[in-house]
Amino acid sequence: MTLKALLLAAALVAPAVTAAQPTTLRPDQQAFRELYKELVETDTTLSAGSCTLAAERLAARLKAAGYKDGDITLFAEAAHPKEGGMVVVVLGSDKKAKPILLLGHLDVVEAKRADWTRDPFVMVEEDGYYYGRGTFDDKSQAAIWTDTLIRYKTAGKTPRRTLKLALTCGEETTNAFNGADWLAKNRPELIAAEFAINEGGGGQYDKAGKPLALGVQVGEKTVQNFQLQATNRGGHSSVPRPDNAITDLSRAIVAVNTHEFPVQFNDTTRSFFTLIAKATPPQVGEAITTLLANPADAAANAIVSQDPTFHSTLRTTCVTTLVDAGHANNALAQRATANVNCRMFPGTDPEKTRADLAAAIGNPGVTITLTPPIRPVAVSPPLNPAVIGPMKTLAAKHFPGVPMGVTMSTGATDAIFLSPIGIPTYGAPGLFIDPDGNGMHGLNERIRINSLMQGRDYLDDLVHTLAD
Repeated sequence: MTLKALLLAAALVAPAVTAAQPTTLRPDQQAFRELYKELVETDTTLSAGSCTLAAERLAARLKAAGYKDGDITLFAEAAHPKEGGMVVVVLGSDKKAKPILLLGHLDVVEAKRADWTRDPFVMVEEDGYYYGRGTFDDKSQAAIWTDTLIRYKTAGKTPRRTLKLALTCGEETTNAFNGADWLAKNRPELIAAEFAINEGGGGQYDKAGKPLALGVQVGEKTVQNFQLQATNRGGHSSVPRPDNAITDLSRAIVAVNTHEFPVQFNDTTRSFFTLIAKATPPQVGEAITTLLANPADAAANAIVSQDPTFHSTLRTTCVTTLVDAGHANNALAQRATANVNCRMFPGTDPEKTRADLAAAIGNPGVTITLTPPIRPVAVSPPLNPAVIGPMKTLAAKHFPGVPMGVTMSTGATDAIFLSPIGIPTYGAPGLFIDPDGNGMHGLNERIRINSLMQGRDYLDDLVHTLAD
């Protein structure tokens, strides 16, 4: 991730701030813990779980806090009854001010009990951590957003700007029903907002628990898969010929995997690399500065691109991920196919990428087709000081001495579905992660209790600041 690169580089200049040890929870934190625990222990995997149930349970808590049925919209498509979600609207006092959307996803990556040390759907507290699938990604933020709305209601406060909360399903599975996509296409008026705050940003600890840096995600690449296919009349393997589907495909794969797309910058990556240049070894820093001035400088590109994360951040990337060929051990292949996974620089038309791949392959006998789903073209949001400014100010208050910058994700979130309907989306900082990634998408997922509770205070303060 680009965020990781920012955080690791910032470690070179970060002051020696030590993370506070978890303490006894305040009463409000204890109440939040119960909400969070219920959400973590609600299985929301695609195979066996239900986002619909999770949304219903959170809606019940909101209603218990005083929200009315009219404030909450529970939705689920008939063909996907367990993949539903929820939208909550808290009307603000200033009807002329545009709303703010809080976005999170309820679904989680699959988790096999046999592989985990602990039951993935029982929240376990151990050694200053909460363990369980989704404890970090993304039920921490989904629970915090819900808790923030409850805190507004119990305090009897009305935000100046209308607040909207959308908790959806499908973010973790490429071909699943996606609630954010569904809302954008079917109920855009329900989630319409001036901007949205989403996952994607965050911070990182070192191995000793010292916070190194914070990042705000401002933009992401577009994910698009392409299928390469070579066909042939085939025949008996005892009589091989120069024309061969596997050979054609193999040459195409090498051409794709070694093809270098040109260097590109946008406001986010230019800001990111400007900061990184100050925290990297002199040779790299000088090359970054040169590349910022002239993206076509091949020598500078070669130096900076030695770092895989920098390389990916600078350009569109495409790589072969799956290959399938042939139909029998003793037959010449009649068909050979490969999947190419591209992460396209924001603003890149997938047809342009397809044309670039075709030119690199240079063989019209190898067909290149876009593989569904075809996502919207990513549009990077502006570096809006009205959004990023308060994030930085509050970070200095809650995490004094910890540097903060902006990043572009080389991955993807549900923010991709909001830009087509005019909602720039920012990945909020606030939650810190360990160097090993806390088991997200893997085994024994966890979050530091201290990180969760401090992040909750920061994000709640952020929402109040932006909305009031």
